[in-house]
Amino acid sequence: MDALPLYRTSGQKKLNDTAISILDLVPVIEDGSAQASLEASADLARHADKWGFNRYWVAEHHNHPGIASSATSVVMGHLAGQTEQIRIGSGGVMLPNHASLVIAEQFGTLASLYPNRIDLGLGRAPGTDQITAHALRRTLHQRVEDFPLQIEELEAYFAGESRVRAIPGEGEQIPIWLLGSSDFSARLAAETGRPFSFASHFAGENTLPALNIYRRNFQPSDTLAKPYVMLGASVIAGDTDEHAQWIASSQQQMRDNLRRGMPTRLQPPIGDVSDYEGVGGSVIPEHGIQPIIVGGPDTVKRGLTDLIEKTGADELIITEQTYSQKDRLRSYDIIASMMA
Repeated sequence: MDALPLYRTSGQKKLNDTAISILDLVPVIEDGSAQASLEASADLARHADKWGFNRYWVAEHHNHPGIASSATSVVMGHLAGQTEQIRIGSGGVMLPNHASLVIAEQFGTLASLYPNRIDLGLGRAPGTDQITAHALRRTLHQRVEDFPLQIEELEAYFAGESRVRAIPGEGEQIPIWLLGSSDFSARLAAETGRPFSFASHFAGENTLPALNIYRRNFQPSDTLAKPYVMLGASVIAGDTDEHAQWIASSQQQMRDNLRRGMPTRLQPPIGDVSDYEGVGGSVIPEHGIQPIIVGGPDTVKRGLTDLIEKTGADELIITEQTYSQKDRLRSYDIIASMMA
């Protein structure tokens, strides 16, 4: 079975003709295990493949007890083997944590095993705290300017233009995405003619300025003729607004604990969400966007429609952290019903 289209653009930018994808952090729940989390993610990926989602990405995070996707390329291989046509990718690989040659070989292997289904999304943040970043890199003496150079090095391995050959990897046409939450990645993606995925779900206030920079400065490349934006959004759908808000309290607890510097496993929903800001519905801030959408089908549809209309996103990538696998599958089932 052929993979879904690499890029799907529409001049109308309506919900039912906008590609929708999934970003999975492979959450570890309080009474669960990493093994159970990986099995649950494979279950969701199989459903997403059947429901027609465009991509299924996993993200690199380290030293977090509630996230089991640290070995990103390994998880991708597991998910690709469980699915048939959905594109599997990294959202993203934090390139400064790795030697470019290693990433070229890992993703070259994935592309050899699963042709035309692998995406390589790259970020420049460590995806962890400074102590763990030092353990990953052995040195933190890197500059912002090193990230573009490292991407060039990676591309040279794929193109077979390096003195050292990446086998597998050499000759593979793997789409490279730039990920970010600031104008740095927006400018770099524009200057190099690459698709851009913006993490609106935790940098909502930067979304419109960054997208304007990307589109205004975009330079066509051999792989992409015009700008392509995939927008990250946090969405939890339930059968009612009240049930979705209750489900979302697990995600809000994790975010609050992380802000306090105390990352934990994903906690069960709490009975009273009044103490947790940001879980109640999808009220649109004045002169802004709301990339955190929680509610029943009608509420979620309004929120997604507004997000697409205000940003002109070509694609949405949805992330959520839901304690119950049943609620998780139901949420994405509701979202899938909104797609054409």
